[in-house]
Amino acid sequence: MPFDLGPLATIWMAVAIFGAAYVRGYAGFGFAALIVSSASLVTSPLYFVPVVVLADVVLTAQQARGIWAEIAWRRVLTLLGGALIGVPLGVLLLTGLGIDMLRAVISLFVLAMCGLLYFGWHLSKPQGDKAHFGTGVISGLANGAAVGGLPVAVFFSAQTLPATTFRATVIAYFTMLDIWTLPNFWAAGLISRDTLIATVVSLPLMSLGVWLGGKRFRSSNPENFRRFAILLLATLAGVGLMKSVI
Repeated sequence: MPFDLGPLATIWMAVAIFGAAYVRGYAGFGFAALIVSSASLVTSPLYFVPVVVLADVVLTAQQARGIWAEIAWRRVLTLLGGALIGVPLGVLLLTGLGIDMLRAVISLFVLAMCGLLYFGWHLSKPQGDKAHFGTGVISGLANGAAVGGLPVAVFFSAQTLPATTFRATVIAYFTMLDIWTLPNFWAAGLISRDTLIATVVSLPLMSLGVWLGGKRFRSSNPENFRRFAILLLATLAGVGLMKSVI
C-alpha cells in the first residue's frame, strides 16, 4: 500500500476520500481539509497533502463545464496574487514541523476556520481588492498543509455570496492555487512515487463522489449540508488535536 498503510488505515482513507469528494461536489469546499484531517488519525498528514493538491487539479476539469459562467474572476485573480507570496512560505513552514506539531497546527487552524463558518462571522460590507489579496496570502500560507481553501470559504461566507457564485469561484481559485502549490511541493521533495500511486488509485473514488455531490447540489438547499460538513470537519480536527497531544 502507498505510504505503508495497513488494511484498516487503507479502508479508512478510502471512505474519507469518497466522503470528502462528495462534500466538494456539493458544497465546493472542505475536500482537502477533510482528507488531511482524516489522514492525521492514521499516518502523517504530510503524506496526503500533495495527493489532495494533485487530485484537486484533476477534479476541477470534471466540474468546469457546470461552473464557468458563475465564476467571479476578479476575486479569483486578486486572491491568487496574495497566494503567490503565501504558498512558498507555507511550504517552508510545513517541512520544518514534526508530525505531532504538524497535526496540532493543522487541527487548530481547521477548528478555528470551522468555528467562523459555523457561527456565521459576517462582514458589514463587500470587501475590495486589498482584503482579497490579504486573504490570498493567508490562504497560500495554509495551503502548505493543503487547507488553503478554508480561509477563502470563511471570507466568502462572511460576505453572503450567492451559493452558485460561492461554489464556482472557490473551485476556480482552488485550482489555480493548487497549480502554483505543486512546483513548490516538488522543490521541497514532498512528491514521491507513493504520492502519484495514491493519487491515481484515489481518482475513481474522488470522481464518483464529486459527481454524486454535484447532483445533490442541484436538487436541494446546500446550506444544511454545509453545516453538516463543517461539524464533521471540526470533529475530525478535534480528534486529530487530541492525537497530537496524547
